[in-house]
Amino acid sequence: MKIGLQTWGSHGDIRPFVALAEGLQLAGHAVTLLITCVDSAVYADMVSPSGVDIRVIASPVIEPSSASELGEAAIRMRNPLTQMKKLIEGGLLPAEEAMLSAALEVAERSDLLVGHYFMYPLQIAAERAGKPYVSVLLSHAAIPSAYSHPLGLPFGQGVLWRLTRWALQRAAGPYPNRLRARLHMPLTTDIVTQVWLSPQLTLVGVSPQICERQPDWPPSIQVCGFLDMPNMQLEGRLTEAMEAFLAAGAAPVYMTFGSWTPPDIPNQTETLRLFTEAAQLAGCRAIIQTQDAAACGFQSSQQILYVSASPHHLVFPRCAAVVHHGGAGTTQSATLAGRPSVVVAHISEQEHWGNELRRLGVAGKLAKRLSVTAKQLAARISALQPEMQIRAAAVSHAMAQENGVATAVRVINEKFGVR
Repeated sequence: MKIGLQTWGSHGDIRPFVALAEGLQLAGHAVTLLITCVDSAVYADMVSPSGVDIRVIASPVIEPSSASELGEAAIRMRNPLTQMKKLIEGGLLPAEEAMLSAALEVAERSDLLVGHYFMYPLQIAAERAGKPYVSVLLSHAAIPSAYSHPLGLPFGQGVLWRLTRWALQRAAGPYPNRLRARLHMPLTTDIVTQVWLSPQLTLVGVSPQICERQPDWPPSIQVCGFLDMPNMQLEGRLTEAMEAFLAAGAAPVYMTFGSWTPPDIPNQTETLRLFTEAAQLAGCRAIIQTQDAAACGFQSSQQILYVSASPHHLVFPRCAAVVHHGGAGTTQSATLAGRPSVVVAHISEQEHWGNELRRLGVAGKLAKRLSVTAKQLAARISALQPEMQIRAAAVSHAMAQENGVATAVRVINEKFGVR
């Protein structure tokens, strides 16, 4: 088949689609991958080893100064729906027209379209072209069920979901409906079940160790597992300085806020101060990831190594624990590495991941970026128990037996008649 994929977001939203695109191409399909990165241009020169046609659309969507303002505003919003609208309007709408144009073009010449669940431009393009559409969820928080809800309450899940779907439609439904009206297409009335979830096939790119399939999910929803892949060339290798630091003492704690690390120097300095003081108070060695520690006035020492980036797949297994923001990709990478987490959530989706890791027994109490102090963060690091290390190793062993990409490719082939 000719298959068109489209994704939007940060590295954690793009990497799984690169992995899936490579898997589909190696399975004999002709694959086109459309990438829109909110905060980086690093994918501009990316070349697929298997021959995937990679096209980068309107990237980066926003410049570093705007990204910092957008992130700070979202962190200070307590309402998850207000957070979501802020991120859509600041990080997606500026690229919407370019993404829609690319989606319409790839839909016309593809047999199948596969999109990030937020990719309403591709969902619209697929419907308009009369082509089958597969949605890929990178989190299971948005799947309605009478047995579960992101709030985690032990009762009334069905009622909660009806209210949640109504609220999500009011908040996010106008964005796809504006485009649908312009293209003279019927409007959606439930963004969750009509846009985010495809009735033909929805793949959940989350490890079954984390995402338990609920009894009332339809057969169209398939948990394929973490869409992982070998280290990408643009992610780099472990540097000599990193290797020397790892070999020089006890396993360090890795600290990163990933794409939520503030790019501007004042806020980046504040984040570095939080991490550095927490490591000192906890009495642990640490690797702290940030864009420019020197510009913020921080220098590496025998106890703390500051790095601008490092391949998580290579370094996490050599650390004692991972302090992170609770992004979907970082969460699963830390879990796959067999290391417990300390989650400092910036937005509601990250709170979901932090709570899931705590439920699994591989993380302690969730912290929130808006209010966490170095003393509190140090206490959470110090509270990581040996039992948590054992549990993390067990979950990691089970995850290592999975192959999310192979499962996703098999499900797609079976669903759309490819043998």
